[in-house]
Amino acid sequence: MSTLAHTMMTAARSTDSGLAGPGELDRYPFGDAPVTERVGAPVWESAEPELGRVGRRAAGSRGRGLHGQLVQQLGQMIVSGDLGADRPLVPEEIGQRFEVSRTVVRESLRVLEAKGLVSARPNVGTRVRPVSDWNLLDPDIIEWRAFGPQRDDQRRELNELRWTIEPLAARLAAGHGRADIQQRMSDMVEIMAHAMGQGDALTYSRADAEFHSLLIQVAGNRMLEHLSGIVSSALQVSGGPVTGCDRPNDASLGHHGRIVDALAAGDGTAAETAMRALLTVHPEVERVVPAPREH
Repeated sequence: MSTLAHTMMTAARSTDSGLAGPGELDRYPFGDAPVTERVGAPVWESAEPELGRVGRRAAGSRGRGLHGQLVQQLGQMIVSGDLGADRPLVPEEIGQRFEVSRTVVRESLRVLEAKGLVSARPNVGTRVRPVSDWNLLDPDIIEWRAFGPQRDDQRRELNELRWTIEPLAARLAAGHGRADIQQRMSDMVEIMAHAMGQGDALTYSRADAEFHSLLIQVAGNRMLEHLSGIVSSALQVSGGPVTGCDRPNDASLGHHGRIVDALAAGDGTAAETAMRALLTVHPEVERVVPAPREH
């Protein structure tokens, strides 16, 4: 095993991957009436266990501080529909419920506003925005949707986007001759093979994510590269329709290897074909994302 593979596997095993515990989030049914008209304390109930699984990668990327945890919980509640569109978010109530400072609440709401989930206006306050206003390409929102009530739609949409983005990226990448990146992709295939043999799913998934990120990077199209976060997010969510990246096996590894070989040979058609095969290793994918017609 190469030094790179050993380093990556060691790092993967040493990382804390168990972020938010399952089933411990609360529902916060904000009332529609102004604060001055409410009577008594808000009622909090236990959330569905499914919510606790949401956004493990996203939580890790933000850290586990109070700010990150509050963004995570409020974001999940909005995306799941527990906080419906146009519901007011009262900072004082949020702070009291989660036992955090006004500063933490304010900064968390700013993050959610940047994602299009809430809006803050003078004399109106902060309110939840409708789905049509959300930044649906935001990696956090992708993951929150993928484990919420919209999970089936989200996974289908992600697979459709991958089917559109990655075969094209593979074809373009074959014409750029970046030997350094191609070697790195080959290293990722080696790591994936070793991790699969060791039953190390975490290392496998990280090497797989880097493989696909590198592929889009070497395509030489900055607009495609800007969409690489979508592919990374798709590789992080599980369940529902699956691709060759979701169930590690010899066939999946073979397709990854053929992509690398095609890039080295400068064969764009072969690279595109291998990527399409990778995305349809499992029959159920073809029902979600039909293969294009041959002309």
